[in-house]
Amino acid sequence: MRKNLFAFAFFVTFISNIANAQDAVVATENPEALFTSKDPLLHKNKQAAYHIVKDLLEANHWEVAGQYLTERYIQHNPNAANGRAAVVDFFTKTLKVKPSAIPEKMKSKVVSVVAEGDLVTVAFVREEQNPSDHSKTYTTTWFDQWRFVDGKADEHWDGAVLIKR
Repeated sequence: MRKNLFAFAFFVTFISNIANAQDAVVATENPEALFTSKDPLLHKNKQAAYHIVKDLLEANHWEVAGQYLTERYIQHNPNAANGRAAVVDFFTKTLKVKPSAIPEKMKSKVVSVVAEGDLVTVAFVREEQNPSDHSKTYTTTWFDQWRFVDGKADEHWDGAVLIKR
């Protein structure tokens, strides 16, 4: 009887949590502040990550990738090959992104920036269409993580899945 009562209580809690499944993921109001550190090495790496997001990923100025990515740039995203040239080609030739003005402030909705040693991880708000009701969206978290060598990203991880081309 006690096991059944426990199972029922667990089931009710589980169902009520599904009904109230999610609090929205919320971005910080001042993402630029998260890309700083009192530690000089962490600050240098955070600033490089900041410019990768703002200058490369947001504004598509891949012609300056050499300032922020090493030549050997190891890519763990299954859609892009290793090497700075291959990543530049992925964005400029495969995705055919076009440069726009580099914004004064970052447009991306950033949740957090964590730096430890040679790693910087940036968590972003990501809005997705609800698969059960296409008139609705929900938020989740996306991340990018880079390993830095001499102030340039040398390796990258994210949550990407293979895209159909």
